[in-house]
Amino acid sequence: MLVLFETPAGFALFKVLDEGKLNKVEDLNKDFSTAETARKVVKLKAFSKFENTSEALEAATLLIDSKPSKGLRKFLRVHCDGETLAVADSKLGNIIKEKLKIECVHNQPVMELMRGLRSQLSELISGLGVQDLAPMSLGLSHSLSRYKLKFSADKVDTMIIQAIGLLDDLDKELNTYAMRVREWYGWHFPELTKIIQDNILYAKTVKLMGDRVNAAQLDFSEILAEEVEIELKEAAMISMGTEVSDLDLINIKELCDQVLSLSEYRAQLYDYLKSRMNTIAPNLTALVGELVGARLIAHGGSLMNLAKQPGSTVQILGAEKALFRALKTKHATPKYGLIYHASLIGQAAPKNKGKISRSLAAKTALAVRCDALGDGQDNSMGLENRAKLEARLRKLEGKELGRSAGSAKGKPKIEVYDKDRKKGAGGLINAAKTYNPSVDSVLVQTLNAAAGNEEEKVTKKRKAEEAAEEALATVEDKKEKKKKEKKEKKKADEGDNGNDHAEPEHEEKEKKKKEKKEKKKKKADEGETAIPINGDNHAEPEGEEVVTKEKKKKRKHSAEVQNGDEIVDAGERKKKKRKHAEQEEESEVPSKKEKKKKKKSED
Repeated sequence: MLVLFETPAGFALFKVLDEGKLNKVEDLNKDFSTAETARKVVKLKAFSKFENTSEALEAATLLIDSKPSKGLRKFLRVHCDGETLAVADSKLGNIIKEKLKIECVHNQPVMELMRGLRSQLSELISGLGVQDLAPMSLGLSHSLSRYKLKFSADKVDTMIIQAIGLLDDLDKELNTYAMRVREWYGWHFPELTKIIQDNILYAKTVKLMGDRVNAAQLDFSEILAEEVEIELKEAAMISMGTEVSDLDLINIKELCDQVLSLSEYRAQLYDYLKSRMNTIAPNLTALVGELVGARLIAHGGSLMNLAKQPGSTVQILGAEKALFRALKTKHATPKYGLIYHASLIGQAAPKNKGKISRSLAAKTALAVRCDALGDGQDNSMGLENRAKLEARLRKLEGKELGRSAGSAKGKPKIEVYDKDRKKGAGGLINAAKTYNPSVDSVLVQTLNAAAGNEEEKVTKKRKAEEAAEEALATVEDKKEKKKKEKKEKKKADEGDNGNDHAEPEHEEKEKKKKEKKEKKKKKADEGETAIPINGDNHAEPEGEEVVTKEKKKKRKHSAEVQNGDEIVDAGERKKKKRKHAEQEEESEVPSKKEKKKKKKSED
């Protein structure tokens, strides 16, 4: 029986000297306790050495997938004719049996044998020391781990981290130096600050011009536009700045040289960063751009660390302070961090920035994993995801898409207009609703009924007003009659006082009888216009009854009707008081008659 054993240096075949010991698994550990006892159990028959690290890596990766390499197949054909082969992997044994027609064994005694061989490997293989075996195994393990993670040693993201850090520092220094140039030269030519806004153009102009007196004689066409040049020369003629010495101008020009050299170096550094990002993270660059992608990698620590982060973490990467402050104060958490500066989020409306940032973060996480662990070096995935995000952005903004969001190629699909189709992607076709003329008759009936009700209300109001006017007229007529009667009584009383002794008593009786008759006539007249209620002598006019009924039916009448009702009520009260007084006088009159009868009987 032969035993196949894999080492970092190559493949080894051991001959089992005593196969009977395999039946006693418990004793195998003792047999491999020392090198001498191990040599009594197994013996090295053949050894196939790896020529280089790449061959070792290829053989190791194939063995992981349970596949024999070319060198292993040749090695076994030469040394395993008619022998049984013990292997550590049952799948590998099946493949060897199928392709090479070699009987393979894999069981518990074989695994114990493999364990013993591993413990005494350096002693059983001559020329393979521990000091050589350790670095071989370490190198092979590193290569194997890189291969398993699909990681290339050429993808060094440290350069990107350093480059983006230096680029940010250069931007700060450039702004500081440019502001210093503006403040320094502004004492001599303050109007130039408003004429030229760009810092680099400002530094070039100051370096070329020097003293403002030279502006009229110089040509700025290579630096400035024609309109700006004319404005600069006009302002230089009437500038209100102070005079400066030549030594001051020399120092200002040297500072301008520093600004220009820094700007040139920044441009070179940006080109270098762009090329490195396209090499190391092409999909990430296609999605968010070079600067944002480099800042994400720098903030994450490395491309591999960023690939381990979920999309939710990528979304708020760079806004940690705001996140923990929001969690502490129980406010709304931030929606974006460094990813906010991506062009896709800049294109979105304020209300859609949160949604787009969430979608972009999810696609960015996928793109980073593809760049860090994938085999391909192209940016096809990033471009496809960007097209999807742009389609989603247009959909959120309410624009109809001419083509599907997932395809970056192809012509836009033009749909036929259909008036019955609803707007939107999921619109359903519904039949158009036609106008129903039968509804108009119902409307006319309701309108006629409403008009009839209004006419009835108007007629009732008119009747109520007329009744109130009649009641007022009767009250006024009664007042005038009573005034006339009072005047006649006064005249009659004055005539009676002058002729007391001349007139006899029977004339007084006749006058009283006449007065009684007139009072009866008045009562009859009042009876025609008044109806007694509840058997009392108090009577109410007909107008009052009409007004009270109308009040019960409809309490909301016009102000004129209410005023008329109040006037009628006041007149009725006065009538009642007068009738009470008349009844008292009538009750007094029969008592006087009785007294007169008594006097006559006494006489």
